[in-house]
Amino acid sequence: MQKLDNFFEISKRGSTVKTEIIGGLTTFFAMAYIIVTNPNQIISFMASGAGNTPLDTIWRSVYVASVLVAVIGTLLCALYAKMPFAQACGMGLNSFFFVSFILPAVLGGGDVIEGYQQGLCIILLSGLIFLVLSVTGLRQYIAKALPDNLKKAIPAGIGLFIAFIGFKNVGIIEANQYTFVQLFDFHGAVAGKGFFEAWCAIAPVVLALLGLLAMGVLSHKNVKGSVILTILGVTVLYYLTTWTLPNFDFGQIGQSFKDFGTVGFLGAFKGFSVFAGGASAIINALVLVITFCLVDMFDTIGTLYGTAAEANLLDENGDPINMAESMSADSIGTVAGAVLGTSTCTTFVESASGVGAGARTGLASVVTAACFFVCLFLTPVAAIVPSCATAPALIYVGVLMLSGFSRVNMKDPAEAVPAFLALIMMPLTYSISNGIAVGAIAHVIIALCTGKFTKKDITVSVIAVLFLLRFFLVSM
Repeated sequence: MQKLDNFFEISKRGSTVKTEIIGGLTTFFAMAYIIVTNPNQIISFMASGAGNTPLDTIWRSVYVASVLVAVIGTLLCALYAKMPFAQACGMGLNSFFFVSFILPAVLGGGDVIEGYQQGLCIILLSGLIFLVLSVTGLRQYIAKALPDNLKKAIPAGIGLFIAFIGFKNVGIIEANQYTFVQLFDFHGAVAGKGFFEAWCAIAPVVLALLGLLAMGVLSHKNVKGSVILTILGVTVLYYLTTWTLPNFDFGQIGQSFKDFGTVGFLGAFKGFSVFAGGASAIINALVLVITFCLVDMFDTIGTLYGTAAEANLLDENGDPINMAESMSADSIGTVAGAVLGTSTCTTFVESASGVGAGARTGLASVVTAACFFVCLFLTPVAAIVPSCATAPALIYVGVLMLSGFSRVNMKDPAEAVPAFLALIMMPLTYSISNGIAVGAIAHVIIALCTGKFTKKDITVSVIAVLFLLRFFLVSM
């Protein structure tokens, strides 16, 4: 036990083995949805994985790859970076993967397997670039060159973003054709229904809101493990009050491994045909590589700053400790994901839920990785723990992460405007990197116009220009 403590610096960081286990479980429950969501996003719900079409084959291959890359990436965070972070396939990036590679093949009547493997090739190349930037220290330098106001705004923006994810996942916020979003329509959900049917329709939203309140009460009373206790409690209440059971389906496990070995594993090396077709094809492929680089780089930077700030794992300059190792782990995870057969692997914002439960070391990530590994052979735990149980954790952590924004100098518009834009654009555009991009562009323009531009701003200026090119050259 002493060796375990020394390796992960558990006591040094003010934690315990029990707390790390709870934190690791909490992170897993908060992000377990990615196991099923990632293959769904990559084929955009055009197949369920239960049939025999090429899209079903891709679904099953990506399912296995999603679990494996989560295990590998999270273990890298645990054993190499020694940080309480978890990795998995990035949301948003998987949708971009579908739009860029799968959808054109479907609409054009092409080979969707070939399109899938071409996408893996692009991910592999972008991952290798990430790795070079990380090993040489350039990626860390870019992160540390961010202005202080953006460093303070990014964690708060991530807080809003993951809270929005929580509200959206459980249906507390839903789409509205006129106002984009609205509060859950309780009246429409219960109208014309009997009592039990009406309750089942609103139960996820009601239980999620009650879970959030319970989490606040328990945390106020300093109850250890308040986050995971709430998740487990809401899960039990959901199944008891709706008289439903999780659906365990083991029928497709063998076929999933077969498809993974046939089309996913090493499929990236069959996708270099993406560069065939002359100069236009090469330019398009290079733009895609750069785009995936930019998105993953700044999603990861934002997540590292946000979760490290919440865990009080920042150095004297306000930068995450072990940043170089964390970024290298993320880069290797992306390369591994491409080789295994899935879209970009990135550090997950849901890691903050485990941090909120007390996780401070890589031991928590070992626990998270172990839970993912089990999902290779069992029905995904995401099917057991309903979204109404994990949503309160995301929303509550969002509340905690907003505190850092109070340190932004709101009396100085040159500081306040870029920080606010970074904060608000993350949830509004459903992207951490977009928030950083808009904040960086605003900072450069305001600094130039007010005479506050310094040598330190050169790096953030380059970042702003690259993002401008991405906005105009690539549709996201």
